[in-house]
Amino acid sequence: MSTSSVSKGCFVFKPSPKKRKKQDVSQESYFIHDCAGPESGQRRFKLCQDLWKQIETETEVLQDELHRKILDSLLEFSRKCSSSRCHGDWASQMRASEIPTAALMLGVNVPDHDLTFSSLSDLLRQSVTPYVVSLQAKECGALKHLLKRVLEGLMDTVVAVDDEDEADQAACHVQKSVHCSLTTLCDWYIIKTKKSSNDTPGKKRPSTVTDEPEQLPPVVVIFKDLEAFNPKVLQDFILICSRYVHRLPLMFIFGIATSPSTIQHMLPHSVSSLLCIQLFQSLSCTEHLATVIDKFILTHQFPFKLTEKVLSVLVSIFFFHDFSVRNFMKGLQLALLEHFYAQPLSVLCCRKKAALRHATQLDHGDLERIRQLPSFKRYVEGQEAEEQVTLMTDDSHLKEVCQKLIKTLHKYHKNYYPTLRCLHTLTSTLPRHLLGKQIRELHEACLRKNVWEQENYQSAMKLLKMQAKDELVVSLRRCAEILRSVKSKTMKNACEQLEELLCRFQQLDAAVDVAPSEDECVLSPPKNLPKKTDLFQLQKTLLEMNESRRSKKLSPFEILRNETVEFVDGLVRSHLWPPESQPLHEVCYYSSVATVKHHLNASPRTSIQVALSNPDHYLENDSLKTEDGTLSSAAPDICIAYKLHLECGRLINLYDWLEAYATVVSAAEVDPDQDAFGKVDEVKHARFIRAVSELEFLGFVKSTKQKTDHVARLTWGGC
Repeated sequence: MSTSSVSKGCFVFKPSPKKRKKQDVSQESYFIHDCAGPESGQRRFKLCQDLWKQIETETEVLQDELHRKILDSLLEFSRKCSSSRCHGDWASQMRASEIPTAALMLGVNVPDHDLTFSSLSDLLRQSVTPYVVSLQAKECGALKHLLKRVLEGLMDTVVAVDDEDEADQAACHVQKSVHCSLTTLCDWYIIKTKKSSNDTPGKKRPSTVTDEPEQLPPVVVIFKDLEAFNPKVLQDFILICSRYVHRLPLMFIFGIATSPSTIQHMLPHSVSSLLCIQLFQSLSCTEHLATVIDKFILTHQFPFKLTEKVLSVLVSIFFFHDFSVRNFMKGLQLALLEHFYAQPLSVLCCRKKAALRHATQLDHGDLERIRQLPSFKRYVEGQEAEEQVTLMTDDSHLKEVCQKLIKTLHKYHKNYYPTLRCLHTLTSTLPRHLLGKQIRELHEACLRKNVWEQENYQSAMKLLKMQAKDELVVSLRRCAEILRSVKSKTMKNACEQLEELLCRFQQLDAAVDVAPSEDECVLSPPKNLPKKTDLFQLQKTLLEMNESRRSKKLSPFEILRNETVEFVDGLVRSHLWPPESQPLHEVCYYSSVATVKHHLNASPRTSIQVALSNPDHYLENDSLKTEDGTLSSAAPDICIAYKLHLECGRLINLYDWLEAYATVVSAAEVDPDQDAFGKVDEVKHARFIRAVSELEFLGFVKSTKQKTDHVARLTWGGC
């Protein structure tokens, strides 16, 4: 398209709306187009979407259940504050300048706080008051901004601040704006409450009641991140609000991530004395994580599984980075998406009936992928020669075998998790927590290898054989409750055997009184032992005592206890095999640790070092390619400065660094035979200063007081 203008310039020609075509690519088409095995992509996308929605829905329900207690306490506190204001002796119950304040201890898992405050705000609006506003520190840098956010959040209107820009003031004049002060809020609140009381029909009050409203809904101000607020701004806001307590029923909620002493550090006594503070403690983030793992990972009803290494990475990120359950769930969703995206056989990762139906619909390509699975190859190697040939050549027979293996895999999961819970119930109370304090630790140990081959397991079994009757019976009853809820023939048989053992424990009478006398005989020192004896004689005597203790007759309780431990050991050896032992486990288990680390646990320093060392890869410029140990004079200045600084020691002389930089840069600009080659001019000097400043900003060098013309190197082992 041309233009008749004489002067040069940039002219914009907007396309016609009629010619503009919207080409929106849906998530499903993108998933199907780029995923591995696109022939089954549509079904896999549907399965992934269903599991994703299930995770989100159940997470919200779980969040509400876990925070129900503290949210109910906060609601009760707000109702109590609201109801106490309607009495005539409000000034005696709550001093005139005192504002009811709830200090909500949420923990350091800051990314999870938004969901908690969102649930709290919704509950407050539904059952206590419609006047709720939430504040964040980044929006309230000054007192005027804080007041503006409060008024805008409550009144749902534009608030004018005195020293706003002219453009903002013009925008405010276009719309209806109000003055930014608490007096404006008080007038608006009185109008609103009168209007709502007139609109709502109620019973006629007796003449003895004063003209005050029966119950005024409080105005709740939530400070989401109290530690991030400017203390001076917060103090001034509280002092101003204390002047309006009689006209405006204010209530504060402080979201605290660290400790209650934060209030004392931020507010002096003259300000904190204006608040009536009550402390509320939320659920621990570790307990929240344990509940989430129990809900989504330690259950056979959720078909998608994680291998031991992937689960360890997600748990490590949780404990060493942010303690955020929300981010843990995002990691689980990432693994879910990657599994269905990269594994064509994930079409079988669903409920049992759907998986059996999908197994009959597998095409030849999917069946060839099944034949290439390591677990299926091990299964084929264990079959007879004729069966091996049939499995590798006959597709229809392979479909039948796949259905059997899917049933076996679902049966394995149905028996694995109840057995895991029973073992954790029995061993979690043992000294030193040999198999882990949390069931997650025991699950990781079982995923790693055969748990009965581990030394800690054998020590735990020995401790169980020495456990007291009362503790053992209580643990066995919990195990029986776990097994009763499982709809599996194997687990029902195990439950019957366990209940039979419990009945035998109950039938034990008090005829075990002979055992203490025998123990005394065994444990008492022998009478013929001389007062003075040598080391050899003492060792011989102790060995004889040990042999007599071993050969003593066991009591009925000890026999039954040993039988119970052997029963538990047999249950473990039958059902707690690692998932790698099951054929076709790859269809349900996600094992790509590198992908999870790449997306969730990135290392920016390594990426920056690679980019500075190999700019040709990131800039997609082949002319910047160099051999190892050489420098390209056409590379960006920061890359040249970075490679030169790798050749230096702990302290870098800036003048030598500048001379080397000028020599490298001159190779691309000046002929080596000219006199100006390698000389520093003002432009090269400025470029060098900018490159060093960028390296300092990235954390590779810093200024030092040891030598004024030197900088200190901070990183080692660069690419």
